[in-house]
Amino acid sequence: MSSIESKDVHKIVVACDAGMGSSVMLASQLRKQLKSAQVQVEHTPVNSIPADADVVVCHVGLADRARATAPDVVLIPFQVFIGDPAVAKLVATIKSGGTINA
Repeated sequence: MSSIESKDVHKIVVACDAGMGSSVMLASQLRKQLKSAQVQVEHTPVNSIPADADVVVCHVGLADRARATAPDVVLIPFQVFIGDPAVAKLVATIKSGGTINA
């Protein structure tokens, strides 16, 4: 899937390699930013992305593995764990409405 409407996003998964550190902080930050949007944010290893994920957020170095694990989910790769423009755009689109493009 290459896009999803923001109104259809109910679950975002922050996928990581080891499950510790910076990606946990990113998931926490997303939970706070999207609390008013009623979007669930989970943190999971990249090889265990749940089938009910609507959007997967992961570091660019894990993007190929995330696509292999969840090929039908919109994938938002990022470069920087905190303050990345791709993540900021995702949050803004969910809050204001519109299409999220992979």
